[in-house]
Amino acid sequence: MAIETVGESAIEQNIEQFLLVLSVSLSVATLSRVVSWLRQIPYTLLLVIVGLILAFVDVRLVNLSPALILEIFLPPLLFEAAWNMKWRDLSRELLPVTLYAVLGVVISIVGIALAINQLAGIGLPVALLVGASLSATDPVSVIALFRELGAGKRLTNLMEGESLFNDGVAVVAFSLLVGIPLGLEEFNVPSTIARFFIFVGIGIGVGSLIGFGISYLTQRFDLPLVEQSLTLVSAYGTYVITEELGGSGVIGVVTVGLILGNFGSRIGMNPRTRLLVTEFWDFLAFFVNSIVFLLIGDQVHYSSLGENLGLIAITIGALILTRAIAIYGLGGLSNWLVKSEIGLRDQTVLWWAGLRGSVSIALALSVPATLPGRDVIIDIVFGVVLFTLLVQGLTTQILLEKLELTGEQPLRQKYLEAVSRSIALNRVLNYLSEASQYQEIEPEFCRYQAELVEGQLQSLTEEIIQLQKEYPQLRTLVMEQIQDKLLDIEADTYAELIRAGRLDKKLSPLLEEVLAAGQENLIE
Repeated sequence: MAIETVGESAIEQNIEQFLLVLSVSLSVATLSRVVSWLRQIPYTLLLVIVGLILAFVDVRLVNLSPALILEIFLPPLLFEAAWNMKWRDLSRELLPVTLYAVLGVVISIVGIALAINQLAGIGLPVALLVGASLSATDPVSVIALFRELGAGKRLTNLMEGESLFNDGVAVVAFSLLVGIPLGLEEFNVPSTIARFFIFVGIGIGVGSLIGFGISYLTQRFDLPLVEQSLTLVSAYGTYVITEELGGSGVIGVVTVGLILGNFGSRIGMNPRTRLLVTEFWDFLAFFVNSIVFLLIGDQVHYSSLGENLGLIAITIGALILTRAIAIYGLGGLSNWLVKSEIGLRDQTVLWWAGLRGSVSIALALSVPATLPGRDVIIDIVFGVVLFTLLVQGLTTQILLEKLELTGEQPLRQKYLEAVSRSIALNRVLNYLSEASQYQEIEPEFCRYQAELVEGQLQSLTEEIIQLQKEYPQLRTLVMEQIQDKLLDIEADTYAELIRAGRLDKKLSPLLEEVLAAGQENLIE
């Protein structure tokens, strides 16, 4: 009976802590929308600042364990990003993204490790763990800022694509290196490379198997809540199964997310279900980010950071330098190999906006307690993460504006609203034309209503034409939307025919290649 009482007490305490964290996060979200000057700060960074304030007054909301981040928080964040990443956009940037995610991680690990080993006297095995922990980028705040300011779509794809894959590569690298300082393993280049490919291969294999399996399964029924639940199970299930098999759970989740978002959602879900699932994952990502970034700030111990300021400063310098070498060097290599044409301004933003966040914190906290220097690793990583989030994160908008990469978001929004109103009013006119045929409705009434609508439609048409003349680049917005709609119609038709039993297998998309070829001809 006593054991049951203790168990119930622990559960009650955990629930209270969870509700407290959630209440603080939602309060910050509300204030950031109500107080005008707070809107200038990205929401996730505002959470970190609030967490730092709570840590300063020694209010600890909850103990942040690595298992909590890696097994509970990380899968939904990775899945949501992969679900919303369009493969056709990612495939255009596959080489630079791969270079940044693989070679960029290697450059970061080696550069940071050598710097703190030579300048601060930290042992090389421990220094390598610091480098591995800090090699994973976490651009959640930056991506949100890009979208809000209307930064280029390509810049957003490069940043998000790199982050998706380098998280997995960083976790794999950390797993390979963590046994060295404990004397459990010896560093050997050939065997390390072989283990790396095994880790990644298992992740891709399990992710592909689960992703395609669920994709074909959902073709056979139309149950939105079940299909939504399957995506949730796939995210967590893929991570757990892949880790159990000795692979990279991060790579597995990214793989299953890409497959379900780009393949499964098109062949196995109708448009309403696809929208429902997307909104569910948007909510879950917001929910998880709200908790993670608040807890990052809340876990800081100012006294420990103060004792290691010199180490943190050296690591920050090494991080910024190695990031510059990776972005500019590998960007130049990609431009030379496949003519990626990643401009100097885009490379500069990619360099400065390479923030570190939850994955770095989780990796540092997962260092075995028996390892000498564990506390130093944690302090260095926490200090560097706070620098990137607060200094680089808060100055990225200034950099975008100085480099004139903020786009024309208000103008784009105005144009899309005018086009949307035009489409809606044309549908109204079609309805009035049909209604005028009914005997119970007087034709004169319909004619008068149609004249009013046509007058408003004429004004909208003139506004759209004027905007197109002044800003010809706006035409591409609607063209992209129409092409996406055409692809959706094709995929939905195949899925509908399969569910009706008129097809027994998925037909490969035909329009995607046709539209891509047509786009190239237009450019030429």
